[in-house]
Amino acid sequence: MSSSVSLTTQTLPVLRAADFVVTDGVARGDGISFADELMLDDTYQLMPGVTRHRLSLFIPEDGDGFRVATESELGTPGQMVVLDCCITLMARDSTTFEALVLVEVDAGEVDQIYLLPLATLMEKTDYRLVGVDRHAATARFAEVACVSFTRGTHITVASGAQVPIELLRVGDRVLTRDDGPQQIRWIGQTTLRAVGAFAPVVIRKGALHNENDLIVSPDHRIFVYQRKDRLGAGRAEVLVKVRHLINGDSVYQQDGGFVDYFQLLFDDHQIIYAEGIAAESLLIDPRTRSALPSDVTGAMPGGVGGHSHRAHLDYEVQESLLSTPDAVDLLKRASSN
Repeated sequence: MSSSVSLTTQTLPVLRAADFVVTDGVARGDGISFADELMLDDTYQLMPGVTRHRLSLFIPEDGDGFRVATESELGTPGQMVVLDCCITLMARDSTTFEALVLVEVDAGEVDQIYLLPLATLMEKTDYRLVGVDRHAATARFAEVACVSFTRGTHITVASGAQVPIELLRVGDRVLTRDDGPQQIRWIGQTTLRAVGAFAPVVIRKGALHNENDLIVSPDHRIFVYQRKDRLGAGRAEVLVKVRHLINGDSVYQQDGGFVDYFQLLFDDHQIIYAEGIAAESLLIDPRTRSALPSDVTGAMPGGVGGHSHRAHLDYEVQESLLSTPDAVDLLKRASSN
């Protein structure tokens, strides 16, 4: 594996190829495969008792594609993973579902195949393959990777006022932790089905001193300054993915319906304030770049290459430090005294 320090790690809840199998059609008995081997109108089912596994990917500093991270449950650390295609599945009631096919490659050959459903798939349900798009996978993956706030989230602007995110405009100045007031470069908005990889995470009011419920995308990272290192991170400043805080009570995933997601982009990756919580803005990197208009990325100070590295990105803590059921309470107390 490359010795380059990774820019960021993305953990995806995936199925293995053998978990999603053709039950009727040309490829009967075979698991999901890559685009060249898929047959339209084949019918698939999720195998009984299957659970999703964590596939952790990172992007080396040289930007040489996606690689399997050392902490991944699946795959061989360091091997390349390719976003092969986006497939569309149709249930018997005509409801459609999308999923991404990822291929792990070893020495130029297919080693493993994974499926990232973008909605919840059920057992004992037929899903007919009705579409294979070789070009949409990158854009759809970018939507998964983009950190987003939901409609109604109050963002602290330069004046100290808290403004609902949907009322902000490009050029407005938002208060940042490290660089003071900074102008918004771009605002993205996407409406998605709030299921599976897209289901938002709710941090209940007061759970982390937030003034209202804070609802964000699952991989959104919040910043916590620990007055006392209760996590055992070895430092006061920590960056935490909200999905690692889910406890089913004060922090939970809100599955169902649709969600309006908003992304805030600045000239640099920033820590801003949402409902009083310090949280990250959108980071441009090889994962998220496809979600942005080309005229926006081209006009950024760093060009299409993305944001430069910021010191706070080194503060992210691993899930293992947050595996205790009282992790939220620990962080709340750590930031209080």
